[in-house]
Amino acid sequence: MSRLEILHFPDPRLRRRAEPVSVVDEAVRRLIDDMLETMYHAPGIGLSAPQVNVSRRVVTIDVSQDRNAPVCLVNPEIRATSGETETEEGCLSVPGVYEIVKRPEWVRVSALDRSGNSREIEAEGLLAVCIQHEIDHLDGRLFVDYLSRLKRQRIRKKAEKALRYA
Repeated sequence: MSRLEILHFPDPRLRRRAEPVSVVDEAVRRLIDDMLETMYHAPGIGLSAPQVNVSRRVVTIDVSQDRNAPVCLVNPEIRATSGETETEEGCLSVPGVYEIVKRPEWVRVSALDRSGNSREIEAEGLLAVCIQHEIDHLDGRLFVDYLSRLKRQRIRKKAEKALRYA
């Protein structure tokens, strides 16, 4: 396993729609393992392949306290949602920024697991928010897109400035 470099906003590669995975093979499982290592080291609770410059529809998540319950979703699709919640979100690709975002509080998602088996997950609370956040990345969307234009511009300027002085 190896740690991967995480892209930072406003990198345009974060805006590309990721390609579906045609088969879950050893290369995809290696990507999942590398993403988990990267996510745990960052530290974060979710990571999508586009965040590590891989245009594939792969997501890793672990919202457990002990960081021992990874969820790996390949080609995830939201099938149903309900309710509404407001949660403070952050992102490994937008370091140091935390803002309140409205999302559905419950989701049902279909995906393949790391073995290529179909599965369906129903989630609520933090796991539901995290799944939606990571699927957004697969579609080239970031949590800052849910904010006002003014907040988004302020975050962009701060990120651009940080890149200049990095």
